[in-house]
Amino acid sequence: MDGIVVKRLRFHYHMSLTFDTPIQEHHFTLKCLPKSDDRQKVESLEYDVYPNYFVSRTSDSFGNDCIYGYCKEQHRRFLIDVKGIVKAGLAPAVSVDDDCQAHIYQYQTRHTKPGAALREYHAALLPSSGTGNRPRAEYLMHRLHRDLAYEQGATTVATTAEEAMALRKGVCQDYAHILLSLCRLEQIPCRYVVGMMLGEGMSHAWVEVFDHNGWTALDPTNDLIVDDGYIKISCGRDYRDCMLNQGVFTGSCGRTAQQQEISVSVEELT
Repeated sequence: MDGIVVKRLRFHYHMSLTFDTPIQEHHFTLKCLPKSDDRQKVESLEYDVYPNYFVSRTSDSFGNDCIYGYCKEQHRRFLIDVKGIVKAGLAPAVSVDDDCQAHIYQYQTRHTKPGAALREYHAALLPSSGTGNRPRAEYLMHRLHRDLAYEQGATTVATTAEEAMALRKGVCQDYAHILLSLCRLEQIPCRYVVGMMLGEGMSHAWVEVFDHNGWTALDPTNDLIVDDGYIKISCGRDYRDCMLNQGVFTGSCGRTAQQQEISVSVEELT
């Protein structure tokens, strides 16, 4: 199992959204619920949404668990708390029943589409040895981690892989988007992942790469193969498929008048 040791992890995800003026007719989608797969087993899960009118739970087209809801009445705060226990590190990869399901992740998206900076960087890399998708993706991850500087505030959620590559700096979202772009330049199916890591802070992003063993997870920000200290929440083609909170509402509150706070804690249970 590639040295993976199983851990039982207790987590708490909290998000609060405050509006400077009341809003109403609020439709929202939340993707912040981990689910069981080959690598992890959700032993317990509870969530609380406020306001909690007309809340339901289902899955999206990528298989992610989602909370859908609607609140008609006026409110100035929106809260979500998710708590639970996950057994992580059960397998080195997530299996897939149908290879065709994986190949939709070979194609570039608006966030990963390469331009001059990414193509120039890719051209300077060692050519593929043809030994498989995972070894090649690991090589790309090592090089990216070496050549990109982690810097908060240098980019935004709207920054593309090409823009971050031109800056040679960014955060976990940028590392993930660039690795996706490089892999897709070589026709390697790969997908964006949002989840949590041991410790306290924010949510985290990494990449899953498909080969004959299934989906293997790589963390380019930390130059690591994802192990038993990670909890996966959702996956998709890029950041937009995995947005933790999406919504529309009516009211006079603009985007700059919204204040969002997110906190994540993950601890190992002995």
